[in-house]
Amino acid sequence: MKWYAGIDAGSTYVKAVLIDSDKKIHGYKIAPTGIDVRNTAKILLNEICRDDGICFEDINTVMSTGYSRRQIDVAHENITEIKAHAAGALWTAPEGEKVRTIIDIGGQDSKVIVISEKGEVKNFVMNDKCAAGTGRFLEALARVLELSVVEIGPLSLKSKSPCRINSTCVVFAESEVISLLARGKKPMDIIAGVHRSLAKRISEMARKAGLESDILLAGGGGLNPGLVSAFEDELMMDVYVACNPQLNGAIGAALIAGNSNKPQPEARLKTD
Repeated sequence: MKWYAGIDAGSTYVKAVLIDSDKKIHGYKIAPTGIDVRNTAKILLNEICRDDGICFEDINTVMSTGYSRRQIDVAHENITEIKAHAAGALWTAPEGEKVRTIIDIGGQDSKVIVISEKGEVKNFVMNDKCAAGTGRFLEALARVLELSVVEIGPLSLKSKSPCRINSTCVVFAESEVISLLARGKKPMDIIAGVHRSLAKRISEMARKAGLESDILLAGGGGLNPGLVSAFEDELMMDVYVACNPQLNGAIGAALIAGNSNKPQPEARLKTD
């Protein structure tokens, strides 16, 4: 049996996945990136190997992706997030669904990737210049409402009258939310409005990329049912959530590692 690992080193979280040559997941770990992304990645891979009863030397290839992919010195190779998410989507999509567009909402950026039937990238667009189209947008506004990010998704689904959020900048949107609260607007209606604003912004990106159905939502945004609903309303299409949406990039990196037959250089696992 051969083993392959994928590490998605994001700006907010590091995700690591271990698969075998049959493309079966044997373990995964997620942890905050922290101040030392290299060490975080090593610790996660150490833990996965320990839990599965294998040695790091048994892993044929470790592939890194994500915002800090080039800093992961435990990896043999690295690939772009675009390639990793495209590869992961065919594995994480609900059975029977033919994914053609991936929407990934990360902490630092958001991506829309249009792929072919074989998972080849046809086009993509990214928002990495402004936090308003990312997970940080929701985190910042959740803090203003004194709620956790986990709470806001289910709460927004209870809204009967979503507020209109006009600001596309996080700083101005925070001020707008404070103003809405002062006017007596319900948190559920404010959150639903925030979800609609974010969904509209990213849907415009998707249309520019040549949006095709079926659509798969990956990243932390896939854990937010209110955001899923907002995307479906905005795009007027079904939006499917990836299996373990936060792991989509790491799974894709591991799958690509499994397809690599190059002799691998030594990688270091010892934690600092």
